[in-house]
Amino acid sequence: MRFDVVTIFPEMVLDSAINGVTGRAIKRGIVGLSVWNPRNYTADKHKTVDDRPYGGGPGMVMKYQPLKDAIDSARHSIDAERVKVVYLSPQGKPITQQLLNESVALDQLILVAGRYEGIDERFIESECQEEWSLGDFVISGGELAALVVIDAVTRLLPGVLGDDESARQDSHMHGLLDCPHYTRPEVIAGKQVPDVLLSGNHKGIKRWRMQQSLGRTWLKRPDLLLDKELTAEQQTLLEEFKIELKNK
Repeated sequence: MRFDVVTIFPEMVLDSAINGVTGRAIKRGIVGLSVWNPRNYTADKHKTVDDRPYGGGPGMVMKYQPLKDAIDSARHSIDAERVKVVYLSPQGKPITQQLLNESVALDQLILVAGRYEGIDERFIESECQEEWSLGDFVISGGELAALVVIDAVTRLLPGVLGDDESARQDSHMHGLLDCPHYTRPEVIAGKQVPDVLLSGNHKGIKRWRMQQSLGRTWLKRPDLLLDKELTAEQQTLLEEFKIELKNK
């Protein structure tokens, strides 16, 4: 899979992406990453990529043409069939695990990182298929959001993680939060690892983890359960969790 980021701060993306899971995936050739600086597609000596907004108001707006030319270069840099251009914006739809899962099927994902007060609306309308948002807050630019998307999608690709099952068991992969995890030593500050995890009973461990996943979701993110249809077994596990919590 290939990621392309349109940004006026290419080093911000490249310097971060070389680390961790994404960096290893790039070195192994599982994913590709290129950055495209709109300043390289300007005609004036100052490499101007922004201008004052029509109608007045604070701040500056990124210009259409440098962004358009950068996008065109990204598109033509490889022969890809399944391509999506996404503008990272606080006005976009929330980035969810489902959205990321669907993105794995793409050959090329082009991410536009805006700056200043935003970008010319005509660019969004004509060149971007979707707008994505990290959440209901504003950051200084889309570079951090692009890095989040790249990391989150990369770890879903086969062969990226040491164990592909790791990604499938993450929080939100099945609409639920992840269960608690423990490692050695068995007792820390008087708190012991749950007995079931030491039992060697794989069926019991699986049941406990599902119950904890359901319970954590109910406690921390009950909104996730509103649209999720639980099986009869899951309903039972959740009720048992609630009763056990009440009796503590």
